[in-house]
Amino acid sequence: MTEDLDTGLIRISDDVVATIAGLAALETPGIAGMSGGISEGLAKRLSGKNVQKGVSVEVGQLEAAIDLRIIVHYGIPIQEVCRQLQLNVQESVENMTGLRVVEVNVKVEGVAFKEEENEEVQNARLR
Repeated sequence: MTEDLDTGLIRISDDVVATIAGLAALETPGIAGMSGGISEGLAKRLSGKNVQKGVSVEVGQLEAAIDLRIIVHYGIPIQEVCRQLQLNVQESVENMTGLRVVEVNVKVEGVAFKEEENEEVQNARLR
C-alpha cells in the first residue's frame, strides 16, 4: 500500500501484511500451524518468528489478496475452521493496514493429530 499525503508517503510492505495474516491465522481455533508447502517436503508446523511461512500476499495501492497454507487439528470441521480463518485474517489485515482484503484463499495441506502435538510439546520442553 502506498498513500501520498500532504505530509509524505505511507508504504506498507508485503512482509508486514504477511506477518499480520500469519499471526491472525495462528490465533484461529482449529489451526495447528502453517505449512511451508509440499514442495519443501513434509508439511512443517511453524510459529513465532516464522509466521510468514505458509503465507503469500499480493499488495496493491488499496487492496490485498492473501493465500494461506495451513495444517488443521483432526476432528474439527475443516470448512468451519477455514471460514473463521478467512474472517479473522481479513479483519486483522483491514483493521491494521487500512487495505481492503479482496480474497483470502486457504489451502489445507495437513491434519495434526493429538499424539503428534504431545510429542512436539515434550520435545520443545526438553530443548
